[in-house]
Amino acid sequence: MTEIVDGHHHIWRQVDLPWLTGPMQPRIFGPYEPIRRDYPIQEYLDDLKGSGVTRSVYVQTNWANDRFEDEAAWVQQTADEHGWPHAIVGYANFAVDDVRPQLDRLKRYSLVRGVRMQLHWHENPLYRFAATPDLCIDPMVRRNVARLADYGWSFDLQVFTPQMPDAAQLVESCPKVTFILQHAGMLEDPRPAGRAAWRAGMARLAACPNVVSKLSGLGTFVHRNDPAHIAAVVADTVAIFGAERCLFGSNFPIEKLWTSYRELVDAFHAATATLSAAQRDAIFKDTATRVYRL
Repeated sequence: MTEIVDGHHHIWRQVDLPWLTGPMQPRIFGPYEPIRRDYPIQEYLDDLKGSGVTRSVYVQTNWANDRFEDEAAWVQQTADEHGWPHAIVGYANFAVDDVRPQLDRLKRYSLVRGVRMQLHWHENPLYRFAATPDLCIDPMVRRNVARLADYGWSFDLQVFTPQMPDAAQLVESCPKVTFILQHAGMLEDPRPAGRAAWRAGMARLAACPNVVSKLSGLGTFVHRNDPAHIAAVVADTVAIFGAERCLFGSNFPIEKLWTSYRELVDAFHAATATLSAAQRDAIFKDTATRVYRL
């Protein structure tokens, strides 16, 4: 079976994430009682047994902002002890005068390959994460994201469809930085007009050669493992970006709310069944290996 790189590996500890132990907060992916607990590395490894996954990338999970280095240190220690994960996408606040002191602290950890600050904003408060919708065109944010090039790190870009034109401007202002578009652009409105707007935004981003798209989190807005939905998003994204600029991600343990790892992987295999072997290798191995330097 084709080797799969899991591009969105989360390990949670309640002590470090107060929202897991405090009052239940509304989340974009719906009620989350079953995963409102520790998700240790061994459970993750048990989840992916039989899936063909051989490497994984940990993407930051919103610890308290001032503990961003603690998160990277803990994941590095986990990797040193268990051999998993194989790369880290850490957090930094780019809405400051100079992000470099934060990046210098993250540089202490050999597995760090990139950084994510979630920029997605939506009219629906349930879907809203960023403080404002226009961080992508904030001069300070742009200046700081461009500094990632000096570290050889990527930026995991998370935006909704209306933000994509501004996101493309951010990408164009940082030509030496690779951007990994989260969740294939987070299609949250599957109606014809919403899908058409999403396709247009995706095409605008795909025109920037330093953007790749992560095929992950496709159950976020439907709250189920829907093979038909996955197939449609994968087909459109591959048509727009090309398979060589797409990579698979599990978004576990979020997707664990409604599916098993094996069932999720099976849905992605079905969605890519008509592609060539080279295209499938790109999606399940080569692109992630290249952009995250696995």
